Amino acid sequence: MSDLDAPRTSLRPPCVADAPAVWRLVRDSDILDTNSLYYYNLWFRDFADTSVVATTEDDRVVGFVTAYVRPSRPDTLMAWQSAVDPGPHAPGLAVRMLHALADRAAARGATRVETTINPGNRAVALMLRRFARERGLDVHTEVLFSSEDFPGEEEHTHPPEVLYRMTPAAPSPRRPTTADAAPSTR
Repeated sequence: MSDLDAPRTSLRPPCVADAPAVWRLVRDSDILDTNSLYYYNLWFRDFADTSVVATTEDDRVVGFVTAYVRPSRPDTLMAWQSAVDPGPHAPGLAVRMLHALADRAAARGATRVETTINPGNRAVALMLRRFARERGLDVHTEVLFSSEDFPGEEEHTHPPEVLYRMTPAAPSPRRPTTADAAPSTR
């Protein structure tokens, strides 16, 4: 299927009726932590304005991002969980969803975006760097939660969660020009 044949997707805030489809996307991903369906119902009731779903022309959910504005940092949008249906979809859909959320959050004063990923998830790391580059943001990484911070998961070791903090790019140091040179005292 070519990009022209891929189904068209629209982005919109989620509603409670989207929760089952999102829950299935998470469950079927085999890499995301699956929360209860009740959780997604509550999230879409309370945080719809900071989250997004991607839907096809027939309103089938093919992607989502759950996010919130950090209460202690109202300038920071925290993108918490996301997935894109592995079937045919619009190229760059994950980046499009992040831009839509960042635009909405920017209208409310947010200038920073954060998210966490598993350190082995190279595809998502590259996608985040693309998103940051397109928005003119600098990327800073650090381990937010180590494996030891997940002691209740005996059936498997939870990998660390690496925080990607995307902040407005620092201005380049200004280089002196000849006009800035001190006048000669000769």
